[in-house]
Amino acid sequence: MQNLKEKLYNELLVIKCRQGDSEAFGELVATWQERMWRYAFKMTGSEGAAWDVVQETWASVVKGLKKLKDVSSFPCWLFRIVNNKCADWARQQKRQSRLNSRLEEDLTYETAGKEEGETDALQAALDKLPVERKALIMLRYSEDFSIPQIAEVLDIPEGTVKSRLHRIVNELRQIMERNRNE
Repeated sequence: MQNLKEKLYNELLVIKCRQGDSEAFGELVATWQERMWRYAFKMTGSEGAAWDVVQETWASVVKGLKKLKDVSSFPCWLFRIVNNKCADWARQQKRQSRLNSRLEEDLTYETAGKEEGETDALQAALDKLPVERKALIMLRYSEDFSIPQIAEVLDIPEGTVKSRLHRIVNELRQIMERNRNE
């Protein structure tokens, strides 16, 4: 994920931010913003929603940075916030979709018919996963977080991370197989 030099530099930035250094905060944003946005975009599937999630995350970081006990855990803490904001977004979307489920079914049907190639099939399978399962896959394979780091971000035991990842990979295989046969 990060080499030692980057890790130490990030820790220094966090310490300076906690002391009120706005330039350090700007550097922290520059360092993490794109990576946060990519994760949020993969989780939400929407550029606008991803930017909203990132903005809400930074607002939470500003409010909670002084409460962070261990500056070395900043990356996991940050991604826990991003993940929670994505989950909030997903819950909001779920509420909205209940109001107009017919439209959602039509859109899902249209998108499924446009899949081409394995990459598109995989993305379509990922899109069908609930946000909680999608988070595990994205943190592990897209953000390259270790099992202990994922456990910290999602606040679940490491064994749970491993078993859920195993189940999700099997579920993705089944979804992709069904998509190929349709």
